[in-house]
Amino acid sequence: TEDPQSKLVILKYVDDNYTNYLQGQTRFHKLDFSLEILNTSRQDRQLYEYTVSKGPEEKVWQIQLEVYEPVSDPSIQILGWALANGSCTVTLNCTAERGDNVSYSWGSQDTSTLGFCSHNGSLLHLSYPLQNPSIACACTVSNPVSSRVVPFNSSECSYEQGGKSPVADPALSSLPVLLLLC
Repeated sequence: TEDPQSKLVILKYVDDNYTNYLQGQTRFHKLDFSLEILNTSRQDRQLYEYTVSKGPEEKVWQIQLEVYEPVSDPSIQILGWALANGSCTVTLNCTAERGDNVSYSWGSQDTSTLGFCSHNGSLLHLSYPLQNPSIACACTVSNPVSSRVVPFNSSECSYEQGGKSPVADPALSSLPVLLLLC
């Protein structure tokens, strides 16, 4: 024979009176018949059943509760960059340390640079001419309960534009340099 199904009853409402079996963990709002789970945690992510009984008739609804940790502030790491033929090519990686079901996208507020910055995913391969050094991209990290944005200014790509020089010896900084970081 099959095992009988067992359920944990959170709240019972009969004849305008209710009993909350998880006092301190849930709060019932009689005015709109909503049930609030207090101090929600990932362990609360499960299927819940809502039953209303009136005489011999019973209606049952099932509700899947999802619990998400909000995303943390993202950071952008330069994985590699190169200066060649008057262009700068840079690979950026955007990451958030915390968060559930995280998605990444890149974009720009400036419509003239939107084509350089538009991408879905955490990695962005950005290539632009040095004559246009002011490309500002932004990484957006989001999930169903939160969203965070961090900007990146393309001037950080080239040491000629105020970033850090890839050459340790200043005497060598006048030499043409092609640097690929992997």
